Amino acid sequence: MRRRRLAPLLALSVTATLAPALATSTATAAPAATPSTPSSSAAKGALDQYVKQKPQWKRCLADSPAEFECATIKVPLDYRVPGGKRIGLAMSRIKSTAPDKRHGVLFSNPGGPGEKGLYTPLGMQDKLPKSAQQKYDLIGFDPRGVAQSGPVSCGLEPEEAENWLRPYKEETFDKDVAWARDVANKCREKAGDTLPHITTRNTARDMDLIRAILGEKKISYVGYSYGTYLGAVYTQLFPGRADRFVLDSAVDPVRAWRGMIQWWAEGAEPAYDRWTEWAARRSEKYGLGDTPKEVDRTFWDLVAQADEKPIEVDGRPNTGDDVRSGMRGAVFTPQDATEGIVELKKAAAGEPASAKKLAAFAGAEGTGTAGAAADTAEVPSDNPTASFWAVVCGDNSAAWSRDPESYRRDAIEDKGRYPLYGDFASSIKPCAFWDKSVEPATRVNNKVGSLIVQNEWDSQTPLPSAQVLHAELEGSKMVTVLRGEGHGVYPNGNACTDGTVNDYLLTGKLPAKDVTCQATADSNAEARKNQKRDALPGSPLPERHPDRF
Repeated sequence: MRRRRLAPLLALSVTATLAPALATSTATAAPAATPSTPSSSAAKGALDQYVKQKPQWKRCLADSPAEFECATIKVPLDYRVPGGKRIGLAMSRIKSTAPDKRHGVLFSNPGGPGEKGLYTPLGMQDKLPKSAQQKYDLIGFDPRGVAQSGPVSCGLEPEEAENWLRPYKEETFDKDVAWARDVANKCREKAGDTLPHITTRNTARDMDLIRAILGEKKISYVGYSYGTYLGAVYTQLFPGRADRFVLDSAVDPVRAWRGMIQWWAEGAEPAYDRWTEWAARRSEKYGLGDTPKEVDRTFWDLVAQADEKPIEVDGRPNTGDDVRSGMRGAVFTPQDATEGIVELKKAAAGEPASAKKLAAFAGAEGTGTAGAAADTAEVPSDNPTASFWAVVCGDNSAAWSRDPESYRRDAIEDKGRYPLYGDFASSIKPCAFWDKSVEPATRVNNKVGSLIVQNEWDSQTPLPSAQVLHAELEGSKMVTVLRGEGHGVYPNGNACTDGTVNDYLLTGKLPAKDVTCQATADSNAEARKNQKRDALPGSPLPERHPDRF
């Protein structure tokens, strides 16, 4: 998201006999179909042609490591009609460094929706212990509709694609409704035959098709943020195919997707309260107030001042809404938020302010979606946005009201309940005008073994979100990092968290019970660095976006 606020802050996303399972997955947990299942025989025959593909592996990039290979396969656009239109799916691999110790394949997804994953094996290679690199072929892929995998476009201009988290104002609400309707209409007109099939369920089916093409009986997986939901959906559709699944910074599957966006507002309030207490205890150093109530007053006075006269930062005005929006992510790291508010006070008084500390203040708000996946001229600039809406709206259209006035009511109510960000999260989105989902929402509720890893203070997927996923995945164990900050945990140099995940990936044995780790200053710093990571060396992997999961 690129909002006009605190501008310098934002300078900162088998074999053929196994094929029937690809077409017979349902919304509820169901065992993979077998060749003898009568209803699957036609689907099996239609999918045989896909499973028999022989990927043509080649070096991904001229300047990337020789062992980093890419290939493109064909997948059905609509798995209900496997003989119909096909799309290309770009995938990558780095093979096991010790074939005699190889256990299988380790898939990965960096988050999203709308983020590419083709280059994640490079990051995994850089961070996984050597023993894990011996165990697995590292597999990445761009999800369908994203980047090199049949990139979708709605033909959106930058001003339509950006700034989608809009604060509620009575005088602008009609314009916001018109914007949301226009985005949905443009998407329908530009890609109406394709967008309904750019869903998490179909991406999970693509993963299983890749598994089949690679000749693997099962897959292991490391998924971050949105990738936790993708992984959970895979375990639901293909429980017999899931081996060792690590779900890091977890999405609440019950609230996908409108409710997850609202989690950003709900989760920010306890983080804000924690921040006021932190700053008050250090009032002598920072001067924001001697009590939490005084710190709170300092912040809202700044918001009011910016509403009356926008605060200039590097020549760009920032309103009270801009300040609220920037603070939403910043409060999850109290020191960054405190230093940012100190500098903002200076800017409000017309004094020189530290751009570096202001950048930390709004770092969690990120850069924007438009152009994030545009590696080549063939990828439309609005591809990240178009693919984002396809999933967020299309996974579960029933979660989105068709009545614009209901969004007005929710935004007003939630601004009262969650004053920092409630109206941003609950106001109208293009999903209000999206077509009905072609499949029912996935009900995640199974006993497949998995390991959920979660920071206590995560701005994008708050701790209660992960706790819900843990409850729904009855076979899971959970690692909670107390005082952990940042979005994304593994690996971060914390012996407790990294050790638990590594043991699971290497042995396949989950901890006997849930694990509680304590964050360290170094592990928090590493997690925050991962959250705002630069592109991986030798690849066009984008930084993680704050308006994504």
